[in-house]
Amino acid sequence: MNAVFTILTVLVIIAAVLLVLVVLLQNGKGEGMASNFVAGNQTFGVRQTADILEKITWVLVAVILALSIVSSFTLGKGGNADIDITDQIEGAAPEQPEFPTAPIEIENPEALPAE
Repeated sequence: MNAVFTILTVLVIIAAVLLVLVVLLQNGKGEGMASNFVAGNQTFGVRQTADILEKITWVLVAVILALSIVSSFTLGKGGNADIDITDQIEGAAPEQPEFPTAPIEIENPEALPAE
């Protein structure tokens, strides 16, 4: 992997964690954690915390989508997508041996029940 892919992957993980936190702050009925911040946000002129959290959610979703698409192009054609694993599977294990038969010595074969 190259450094650009690693950086983009870390950014996707950070955005995903932020997205989880923002979604946990939301509650459609106003009884979630967002209700605790309403009074504090009104002093700063922000009256609709739910709308801001919803916008942040959509922005984070768009960021994750864009970073994922960009990171898929950073691998280029040198990635491991060209490996054909069927050759590895066929050569990995020899053919399955026959089931072994248990050594049984029957003293009186006529005493066996008829099938």
